[in-house]
Amino acid sequence: MKRNSLRLRNKLIALFWALLLAAISSCSSTKSEQGGERAGDAATPLASPDKSISVQFRLSDDKRAFYSISRNDSVVLQDSKLGVEMEDADFTQGLVLESVSGVEQVRDSYEMLNAKRRYNTYTANKQTFHLRNEAGQKVDIIFQVSDDGVAFRYYFPGESTDKKKISKEITSFKLPEGAKAWLQPMSDAKTGWEKTNPSYEEHYQKDIAVGTPSPIKAGWVFPALFRSGSTWLLVTESASYGDYCGSRLHAESPGGEYSIDFPQEEEKYPGEVLNPESALPWFTPWRIVAVGSLKTIAESTLGTDLAKPAVTMDQSFIKPGKASWSWVILKDDSTVYNVQKRFIDYAADMNWSYCLIDADWDRKIGYEKIKELADYAKTKNVGLVLWYNSAGPWNTAPYTPRDKMLTREVRQQEFARLQQMGIKGVKVDFFGGDGQSVMQYYIDILNDAAAHKLLVNFHGCTLPRGWQRTYPNLMTMESIKGMEFITFEQRNADEAATHNTMLPFTRNAFDPMDFTPVNLSGVPNINRRTTVGHELALSVLFLSGIQHYADTPQGMQTVPPYVKDFMRQVPVVWDDSRFVDGFPGKLAVIARKAGDRWYVAGINGENTEKKVQLDLSFISQTKGQYITDGKEKASFQNNTVDLSASRTQEVTLKPNGGFVMVF
Repeated sequence: MKRNSLRLRNKLIALFWALLLAAISSCSSTKSEQGGERAGDAATPLASPDKSISVQFRLSDDKRAFYSISRNDSVVLQDSKLGVEMEDADFTQGLVLESVSGVEQVRDSYEMLNAKRRYNTYTANKQTFHLRNEAGQKVDIIFQVSDDGVAFRYYFPGESTDKKKISKEITSFKLPEGAKAWLQPMSDAKTGWEKTNPSYEEHYQKDIAVGTPSPIKAGWVFPALFRSGSTWLLVTESASYGDYCGSRLHAESPGGEYSIDFPQEEEKYPGEVLNPESALPWFTPWRIVAVGSLKTIAESTLGTDLAKPAVTMDQSFIKPGKASWSWVILKDDSTVYNVQKRFIDYAADMNWSYCLIDADWDRKIGYEKIKELADYAKTKNVGLVLWYNSAGPWNTAPYTPRDKMLTREVRQQEFARLQQMGIKGVKVDFFGGDGQSVMQYYIDILNDAAAHKLLVNFHGCTLPRGWQRTYPNLMTMESIKGMEFITFEQRNADEAATHNTMLPFTRNAFDPMDFTPVNLSGVPNINRRTTVGHELALSVLFLSGIQHYADTPQGMQTVPPYVKDFMRQVPVVWDDSRFVDGFPGKLAVIARKAGDRWYVAGINGENTEKKVQLDLSFISQTKGQYITDGKEKASFQNNTVDLSASRTQEVTLKPNGGFVMVF
């Protein structure tokens, strides 16, 4: 009996341990399958180097991925969605967190000649979340947090011979209740003049409640500006290089949640790709959320910090500069030999580097006479830039040349001819789309132009998205309702002052912008609402690798000599930029440094006089020149400003007025 009892006890003990080990194994297996999902839920947020900004990644109970952003421990972007749908893989649900990398510091330094700052340093903390879906397919979500914001992108590891196709990206940006937005609607494809839209040429909706639908079904463009309490957020993308389409925000944003949207069906190279597709491995573009004060937004360089470094090219020909341009005021009839020669002389007199000859030059002047003009311009130290139609069937614009860009063979022949003629750059117009194949078309033009030492200006186009860092021969892109629209309709002139004060905080925050500013002498048949002081200030406020000025030789003769001298000397390459004061749509005051000089420029976006106290304590010089609006309409006054008694200077801005200071 004792022996049987002992045997039974031993069996019970063995069964107990077996059940315990099985339970432990089961628990361990479940935890392994979930990849530490619960640990991921409670993971420490990834913070910026200065600890002011953090991003929190989590998986929900139903295995969907979310992130949120905090600033100074306050949530400024609520739980927002992460994920993409491929034709053969779903990374929007059923996700398992397999592992999380350690935190590593990312540091990068680079030089740019067509940006708000010549020498830039980027420092961020990086962490990668490795996930798989229910089918075992893998995706990484990579976060980088710097002192001025959060960036993230998707990475699909492995190798594939076939191309993976993304049909939808559910990435979202959920703003808190009560937040406000400053957004530009995206034009519907194949609308507008000669079916040339979309070209990022709408006016901004200002200070609207988040969740307000776009008035156009195509959605909202990047960059998108938001304010939640005292925190500003600027949402955009960077590093889209032909293996992804250009994205925008969906027209609908229920509950203040804005989602990534893809281009419309017409926005592609005929017969080619619209939505993203690529073989593996594959990085998507960076999604960027600049976070902080308005000063943070105005001074941030995240749009280029996250772009790829410059491709290998001979950069000896890359010279930013200022340009004369006849078409914006004088229109089509000015594209003739004698007028263009006069504008070359004008550029030479103003010490400007370039003269742009616009549409129909091939028919109205011809290659042989253009070569004569190029030779003449060279004797004046002026280079010529020539206009081209992108030539795609996506537009019906009648302007020529329109058959020289579309194929690589023809494009290279044309670029070789231009190089032999001594032409310095090309302006290519009317792209009409953000589909992946059109994005690749831009990149192909940039590469072929670089091989023939040609600078590039894109018009009727998409947003640069950091391309100017990767392709230094990209001087500027339009992508804005610029000066030419003021010459078309009075309602654009009526909106100009407010529109201009939007741009340092939105479109021009990260990327060069060919607005073609500074009209001092007026526009035919248009009542210009901005003052001459406002117009002069745009030469400093707006950033462009080649700054094409709107005024004519006759117009420049009407301004005081000190204004003409200012326009001769104002730089286009800046060593530093500082936010001084402003509010989108109402006021913009920015200081930029070149060498040992500071240029301070301010514009009033409202039709009421304003007195503004400017903190200029960062400027070491005490005395400077101060040019602003005079007492009479369309007149200037030139004064001396003295900071020796106080580093704060009060200025009075006239309605829709402006000023410049030089120290």
